[in-house]
Amino acid sequence: MNGMNFGTAQGMVQNVQPAQAALMKQINEASFAMDDVLLFLDTHPTSMEALAYYKNVAAMRRSAVAAYERQFGPLLVDNVQGNTWTWETEFWPWEGGC
Repeated sequence: MNGMNFGTAQGMVQNVQPAQAALMKQINEASFAMDDVLLFLDTHPTSMEALAYYKNVAAMRRSAVAAYERQFGPLLVDNVQGNTWTWETEFWPWEGGC
């Protein structure tokens, strides 16, 4: 597999696909943008421009999370779907998961 190597808490190495890393980067960037604009909205609650920006980055984040979960599994425990419980079989972020 052509992937990026990330060290784990146990010193093991896991391969992460470039597409997986790219989606996590999109999720992290959109999450940061959401946090940033939420702070702005706390002090400027009537800013329609900031509210529109928030809605835009929130939609981008939802889209990236949905794409990630379709390809690589759930990011949050409450997003586990299907007939099997795979949450505990995935790598956690500190184990090298994205």
